[in-house]
Amino acid sequence: MLPGILPFLLSCFILFSTENLVAVALTSPQDISALKAFKASVKPSSIPPWSCLASWDFTTDPCASPRRTHFTCGITCSPDSTRITQLTLDPAGYSGQLTPLISQLASLTILDLADNSFYGPIPSSISSLINLQTLTLRSNSLSGAVPNSITNLKSLQSLDFSHNYLSGYLPKTMDSMSSLRRLDLSYNKLTGPLLKLPYNLLELALKANSLSGSLSKSSFDRLTQLEVVELSENSFTGTLQPWFFLLPALQQVDLSNNSLARVEISKPSNANSDLVAVDLGFNKIEGNPPLQFADFPLLSSLSLRYNRLRGTIPLEYGRKKSLRRLFLDGNFLIGKPPPAFFASDKSVSGSLGDNCLQACPGSFQLCMPSQKPSSVCKQAYGGEPREKSSNAAVLLWYGVAVSAVSCRWSGGHLECGGSFALASDILWLNSCPNSKHEIPTADSIWCSSEKSSPSTKRL
Repeated sequence: MLPGILPFLLSCFILFSTENLVAVALTSPQDISALKAFKASVKPSSIPPWSCLASWDFTTDPCASPRRTHFTCGITCSPDSTRITQLTLDPAGYSGQLTPLISQLASLTILDLADNSFYGPIPSSISSLINLQTLTLRSNSLSGAVPNSITNLKSLQSLDFSHNYLSGYLPKTMDSMSSLRRLDLSYNKLTGPLLKLPYNLLELALKANSLSGSLSKSSFDRLTQLEVVELSENSFTGTLQPWFFLLPALQQVDLSNNSLARVEISKPSNANSDLVAVDLGFNKIEGNPPLQFADFPLLSSLSLRYNRLRGTIPLEYGRKKSLRRLFLDGNFLIGKPPPAFFASDKSVSGSLGDNCLQACPGSFQLCMPSQKPSSVCKQAYGGEPREKSSNAAVLLWYGVAVSAVSCRWSGGHLECGGSFALASDILWLNSCPNSKHEIPTADSIWCSSEKSSPSTKRL
């Protein structure tokens, strides 16, 4: 019997020893201490029984395998099971202040606490996590400033603090974050100007803050890989200068809901541009619709809605085959829309409504909503007709000319022929203007004074 008993006892010893080996501590005591502190900072009432944090039972080693009942989710360990490399919580509604002791997780590459209810300041000690590549605190209730020390994270590739209550200025030395590819601080309460940005950025999202000032070229210096710019719902002012749309990798731009006054655009060299979508709606942009947008070969979506644009819609917009979405509604555009918009082989969605356009077919969705009342358009283009002065030169102007026109003195006032945008509108000018710029949106017009009749002067 003894020979049969020995193998049985030996197998039991091996099984017992194996089970004990599983229980041997593997995870660094420093990491265990940090995890304990993190869980202790979370309000127990905000930890649902089915959640990741509810499974964190420190009677078991966090990195011991298999994790069937304890530490079932929320952490990832290094291959040798000694360090915590990822802390990625489920969106369970956890609430509490982030503990500074989280900085003891020195091997973290990913920290993701998104879609919870953490509040209070972001611990400055988080900047000690020098191996971090992804830092996501999106959709919490964090407040206070973005720590300046965050710029010490030289390995960070993605930073997302969006949808919180962060305030104050952007960190001064963000441009030193040389590995950063994606930055999202949208939907906070950040103020001040846009500072110099990290030069390796692919995506920039700072929408729905209170950032102000003009967009300077120095902020975007060396950003040769920037593809996406989301800066809508801020308070940016001034002129958007030609260099902006010539950023070499730019694809999508959203600067809507700001206070930009002008847009200057240059034609891309060799028609080489990846720009696909531009939204400049709900600003204070004056002047004519920028003709040069038609020179961007891939542009498929353009919004300039609810600005202060005047003049006619460039015919080039209608000829642009790549353009699929166009929003020009809510301006003071005149004339007839490019006929190509209504061709059977053209499919353009959007709106040209709420302008001063003539002959925009109401049967087309593109012409909805209806145009502004003529009284509003008259006021925008100089107000009601004024009586002519008997000894002053007078221009009888039936709207803004679509193309160059010639005029002759006849019957006591100047008559201009050609194609006009608002045939019913009469605008009296007390004297011939010195240049065409004194006539709103006029591209070319002739003017003559009574004394010099019948000679004419081209503006």
